[in-house]
Amino acid sequence: MFGKILIANRGEIALRIQRACRELGIKTVAVHSEVDAEAKYVKLADESVCIGPAPSAQSYLNVPAIISAAEVTDAQAIHPGYGFLSENADFAERVEQSGFIFIGPKAETIRLMGDKISAIRAMKKAGIPCVPGSDGPLGINEKDILKLASQIGYPVLIKATAGGGGKGMRVVHTEAALLNAVVLTKSEARAAFGNDTVYIEKYLGNPRHIEFQVLADTHGNAIHLGERDCSMQRRHQKVIEESPAPGLPEKLRHKIGERCAEACRKIGYRGAGTFEFLYQDGEFYFIEMNTRVQVEHPITEMVTGVDIVREQLRIAAGEKLPYRQKDITWRGHAIECRINAEDPKNFIPSPGRITAWHPPGGPGIRVDSHVYSNYFVPPYYDSMIGKLIAYGDTREIALARMRIALSEMVVDGIKTNIPLHQDIMNDNAFIRGGVNIHYLEKKLGL
Repeated sequence: MFGKILIANRGEIALRIQRACRELGIKTVAVHSEVDAEAKYVKLADESVCIGPAPSAQSYLNVPAIISAAEVTDAQAIHPGYGFLSENADFAERVEQSGFIFIGPKAETIRLMGDKISAIRAMKKAGIPCVPGSDGPLGINEKDILKLASQIGYPVLIKATAGGGGKGMRVVHTEAALLNAVVLTKSEARAAFGNDTVYIEKYLGNPRHIEFQVLADTHGNAIHLGERDCSMQRRHQKVIEESPAPGLPEKLRHKIGERCAEACRKIGYRGAGTFEFLYQDGEFYFIEMNTRVQVEHPITEMVTGVDIVREQLRIAAGEKLPYRQKDITWRGHAIECRINAEDPKNFIPSPGRITAWHPPGGPGIRVDSHVYSNYFVPPYYDSMIGKLIAYGDTREIALARMRIALSEMVVDGIKTNIPLHQDIMNDNAFIRGGVNIHYLEKKLGL
């Protein structure tokens, strides 16, 4: 096991990784921007290094500064968390070339799954069901594009191969609008990602977003930890997640989960990862793989008892998975609410000083957060300030506990989206379970 690792991230995930390290007896190095100097995880780390000014481009995305920090502190490995550089293949490569271990997949695996076209091809080879589409980048022949869309059937979705976070996507309902949509999406992709390659696939009208958690070691072992339903979204950003997915047949869970684990074996995957699917009319369609730990990993930990971050560390150190698939059991239900510093009505970020912070407690309640009373929420980063997780033997108990926890939670000095979560927890469609990815936006009138 490592003696010391550097955590190349901030916020609640930096603290989460730090806790797993302390449990394993690993010393930690916290890197931070100037504005994060007083953060809890910085104070709790064994060592800390300031890597630049507040803007992330000059700090948390500053690869030379992060590598230098690892060098001067004699860290052995670097954990990227999620966001920032976590799925940057060049960063993973640079880490390994500099003599450190990247706590995540190999750079070539990140590249393979980071390009949506190559990812879909790899998944089809591995037997993973995919959305009907172009099976490659769109060419320049307009007749071929029109013919392909006609064969797939409208509506279709034009997507950037390097896209993410809802950018570089456009729904097309008619043939007349297709060619112009392709041009616009290419332009948007070029501006956002520096890559204007796009492809086309069938647009599913009312799908759910269901993802499968996997773990794979360097010895050829891979398992799945079941699924999470992440359908409660706004502008392709997840708001609430739960595990297991309401109403999903157990046989189907094991069938798709086993295919995901087998795909990991075939591509030589290493570490924790998530296969994301659209689920409609009893069928799964692969959309992408996230080659990192997910924001919503705690709900899987709650229902399986597996510490995903600890396993990331053990795998990176070369250890074998301590579990076989038959060892994994699912018990109860867990729900996660992302607590954001934002106006609950118009979603405008609400940075500022938290004058009072009182997290809830009680049976089945977990709060993953780096904030505290008098903490200043900076305006430079993602607005999430914490994650509230409720667990129960049944979904009904988990829902009841979440309602109580939300009513107890106090965050003064800034606006948060707690009122939105309270509204959703009392929404009849959500209570029934199984809403699609468009439900929240329709509810909010967006």
